[in-house]
Amino acid sequence: MVLYRRNRIEGGTYFFTVTLRNRQSDILVRHVELLREAFRSVKKQHPFTIDAVVILPDHLHTIWTLPKGDADYSGRWRAIKAQFTFQLKKTGLTLTQDKRGEHQLWQRRFWEHTIRDDNDFNRHVDYIHWNPIKHGLTQSATDWPHSSFHNYVRLGLLPENWAISSSKNAEHYGE
Repeated sequence: MVLYRRNRIEGGTYFFTVTLRNRQSDILVRHVELLREAFRSVKKQHPFTIDAVVILPDHLHTIWTLPKGDADYSGRWRAIKAQFTFQLKKTGLTLTQDKRGEHQLWQRRFWEHTIRDDNDFNRHVDYIHWNPIKHGLTQSATDWPHSSFHNYVRLGLLPENWAISSSKNAEHYGE
């Protein structure tokens, strides 16, 4: 078994990518309220701040800040994935299981990056808000409903016309 080395900083801020096993699925947006409820429930038990988030059909990106003295983001992800899976099953959705009895919904791992400074934070927030455009789901960040972009606009942190599909933006984000 591969030993994954994760950077754990108590009270740290992290960028995550979490993905479904089936990359053609739209289950995250089709059942976005169940996913949001899983986040809310886990946050009540194990507080953390969601600094930015985008939920796409088959994966999500988010930035979290953990409380001082706490570095357990893995436990939070385990709980969010488990709760979302459980709630999906309650809707009657059939989920296949592997030989170990694990549901075949989520990829087993997730990608994490420790945010180093304000510039790194801002670049990752931009990446999150640009992602629906990158994947061809919309022409404008404003048009994607499952994003913290709308909160950033409401708070005056970004203008409503911040991200629109263009070759200049595509070059900026490595398209």
